[in-house]
Amino acid sequence: MPNLVAQIAPQRSTQYAQLATQLAPYELALSPLGAKITDLQPVTLGGQAYLRFDYAGEVDEALLTEVGSLAMTSAYFEYYDHVEPIGGPLLKPLMPTYAPFLPPDIAEARRYRGKTNEMLTLFMLNVARHSSAFAHRPWQTLRVYDPLAGGGTTLLTALVLGAEVAGSDEDREAIDGIARFIRQYTKEARISCKLREEKIKNVGKRWWAEIKQGDTVRRCLMARGDVGDGAKLLHGFKKPHVIVTDLPYGIQHSGALTELLQKALPVWAEVLDEGGTLVFSWDATRFSREDMVGLVREARYFTVLDEAPYNQLTHRVDRVIQQRDILVARLTT
Repeated sequence: MPNLVAQIAPQRSTQYAQLATQLAPYELALSPLGAKITDLQPVTLGGQAYLRFDYAGEVDEALLTEVGSLAMTSAYFEYYDHVEPIGGPLLKPLMPTYAPFLPPDIAEARRYRGKTNEMLTLFMLNVARHSSAFAHRPWQTLRVYDPLAGGGTTLLTALVLGAEVAGSDEDREAIDGIARFIRQYTKEARISCKLREEKIKNVGKRWWAEIKQGDTVRRCLMARGDVGDGAKLLHGFKKPHVIVTDLPYGIQHSGALTELLQKALPVWAEVLDEGGTLVFSWDATRFSREDMVGLVREARYFTVLDEAPYNQLTHRVDRVIQQRDILVARLTT
């Protein structure tokens, strides 16, 4: 049985280093590899933080592809306590075979006020896939929807993974800004991208981007409109397998968030593919997890996953948002 170690993804700030250290064990445990992982524990090697675990499987293509797309860990190694005549411990690097569809820096390069960290966005996307009926399908076969797209971090991160993506937002400048950014980035990176604009009568406006790398084409739909018009905004885009979003911050009373979800949850249930999952984060400083779980359960469209480790994803953001939480729910059939 191989003994493996995973390096906690290095970060530029203590805040994000703590976030990666806290969430990395849960991402691994929830991944398709999790069923084969035992004795998962944090260790320090050479002054760096790692996770060490036994893996009851082969170090094969499936493992090497999966670990390359995880958010909270980076390099992976086989671990040896002692190797003659050198001694130990020694690490043998594994070579991930994950190949991103777009350069990962596309999500980092997109800057805007209120941006959700791209590492957390990737974590949420992975948890959504891992918790769905599509956990063993590659990202290249999946579709992602962010119904509160904002500046587009979820869309860009999912494109890097190779998924087809759709995002909507009522803010015209936000949607137009994503389209402009994709046009400019792909032009500078010399990546083929066809961008077209269309209007939906009495609903809003949409942008379609077709991005080509080699023989592979991925579509990105960016739509402007109300969250309650999700089905109309997604017309022509097949049902997404996962919905991943970040609920608005700065809402001073829970009533506004309740109204938003009461309007949105039935729409999200309508557009989501059978077997799909909904994952969203929110400021739990003002709206407790207990209340949020109760709200989603009361709507009866989704089954909330509230056992460990799903109920252990709360983390600190900054002095204002002292608690951000993540809710994961499967579409109720």
